[in-house]
Order: sequence, then structure tokens, then C-alpha cells
Amino acid sequence: MKNITSIAILALAAFLIYAFMNPRADFKADKKDGIQFHRGTWKEALEKARKENKLIFLDIYATWCGPCKKLKTNTFSNSRVGKYFNSTFINVSLDGEAGDGEILANQYRISAYPSLLFIDKDGNVITRDEGYLDADELIRMGRSAVK
Repeated sequence: MKNITSIAILALAAFLIYAFMNPRADFKADKKDGIQFHRGTWKEALEKARKENKLIFLDIYATWCGPCKKLKTNTFSNSRVGKYFNSTFINVSLDGEAGDGEILANQYRISAYPSLLFIDKDGNVITRDEGYLDADELIRMGRSAVK
């Protein structure tokens, strides 16, 4: 009986590790009250920023990154963050290891995930930070970027 319990605990632990580290996790915050991320290309985001005269908030993440997942779950889904960021910025979230995200990670010399950048309509970095930020910290960072 002791062996069966041990096997069951190991199987549960393996499942939880797999579920947490699953690289297929969806990193788009789709909750209606959270940040709504632009779904087009980087070029389209720059064009939209020019047209709307807004800064771009760029989240560069990695699929295996625990703090990136926590940021998505706790901060990007926050209604206060969503209200402020959706009205103030063009929000973009990209995998730093694929497609446009990989190109931008190289261009902006990303050395850690998550990397959070505020970029002007010409692609110049206004300010940046790395790592997990809670809702209040991210809003403060956004307000500072706008000034």
C-alpha cells in the first residue's frame, strides 16, 4: 500500500510540474477587464501607435518563464491595469524566442524574461524593466513612461 501511495504522489507531482511548465501555455491576457494585447505584427503595432499617437507597451516573455506566467495571471488580468493600459498604450506581448519577439529581443538586447518596455512610435525605448511587477508597480511604470 505504501508503494502505491508513493507512486500516486510522484505521478501527481510530475503532472503538476508538466502543467506548470507546459510550453503551449497561452500568454495572451484575454480577460475582458485586463490588458487587451494587439494581435497583429510588430510593424502593424508601430503603425497603430503612429496613427493613435500612443506609446507601445511591449511585454517580451518566454514560454518556460515562471514570472512571465505570474505576470500574465496576476498583473495583466487586473482590471485597474487593463483600464489604464488599454486606454493609454498599444499593448503588445511577444514570445522572445519566436518570430517578431525573437527579432525584437535581439534588437532591444533582452537579457531576462519578462522584459517590459515602453516604446515610442518610432521604435525607440522610453523605459524598460525586467521581472515580475504587481499591478501598482506596472501602473506606476506606465505613468512614468507617459511623462
